[in-house]
Amino acid sequence: MIREALAALLLAQPVAAQGVSDAQGGVVRWLDKVSGRTADLDLSRGQSVVQGRLTIQMDDCRYPTGDPASNAYAHLTIIDSLNAKPVFSGWMIASSPALSAMDHPRYDVWVLRCDTN
Repeated sequence: MIREALAALLLAQPVAAQGVSDAQGGVVRWLDKVSGRTADLDLSRGQSVVQGRLTIQMDDCRYPTGDPASNAYAHLTIIDSLNAKPVFSGWMIASSPALSAMDHPRYDVWVLRCDTN
């Protein structure tokens, strides 16, 4: 709960200072902590992909207008196939991945950037 409140405060400050643009999708990195395998996943808005036991869906991706390479943030829904409930549903910030991180014993997922094409 505290993480979500901090994320909301941090997101509100840049939004007030500069314009925000919606992207058509983004790139997330997936890590299997057991095997050490990684993958960069290109996702369109609304698209989901299965990687390992996780289904990762990108709901939205936003970035500061005029600076798509910095401070991107994306809303992700991540479901572990062993559970019916999402293991993560919320905003992840590329520049501060630990601020709103997915807590999973085997996998890590974090946002790299939004796609502006």
